[in-house]
Amino acid sequence: MSIKVKVYNQSATAVKDLELAKEIFAVKANADLLHQAVVAQQANERQVLAHTKDRSEVRGGGKKPWKQKGTGRARVGSSRSPIWVGGGVTFGPTKDRNFSKKLNKKMKQKAIMMALSDKLAQSSLIVLENLEMKEFKTKDFNSMLKAFEKELLPVRRNLLIVNGAKNDKAFYSGRNLKGVDIINPENINIVDLLSHRQVMMTEEGIKALEKNYGKK
Repeated sequence: MSIKVKVYNQSATAVKDLELAKEIFAVKANADLLHQAVVAQQANERQVLAHTKDRSEVRGGGKKPWKQKGTGRARVGSSRSPIWVGGGVTFGPTKDRNFSKKLNKKMKQKAIMMALSDKLAQSSLIVLENLEMKEFKTKDFNSMLKAFEKELLPVRRNLLIVNGAKNDKAFYSGRNLKGVDIINPENINIVDLLSHRQVMMTEEGIKALEKNYGKK
């Protein structure tokens, strides 16, 4: 069994119907898996920035400040001691921390299928015949989106476009538009799908997705 959707040209006119594989676009949502996939992606993108030096990393302090006995003061071996001002930090954050989380490849793909299925069920998935620009022109790209906004898209843009092949003219024409992000099928991810209200995919992009995610 397959699902039929309308395919639109760049003038927002329906030109034909396209069958979508139910294995990808009719997957029942699992909130736990979606949450796990989002947490894993965000954790793997997290950068370790905070770092404090321990006593072995602080500069100087190689010489013993004073002799061990006879001064009346407490014994000390190095000015890099954590109890000294300018010394090392005992329990501060370090760059050795690892926030990454492992997620099974099939689980990641299943989560993406769930998100795409939900977009289709909510009428938030638009299929585009192709996405090609004759020249590098943001004005033309914006005019194309305005044609879709009259019927299919909300005026307040929050759109993810999945293009089939790398197209520099389309990418550079649309990348500066507020509320618009353009990616290729190999870069599709759960966070982008869930954080955008509408998803627009080219016919070529859907075929690439079905080839990679379909049953083998």
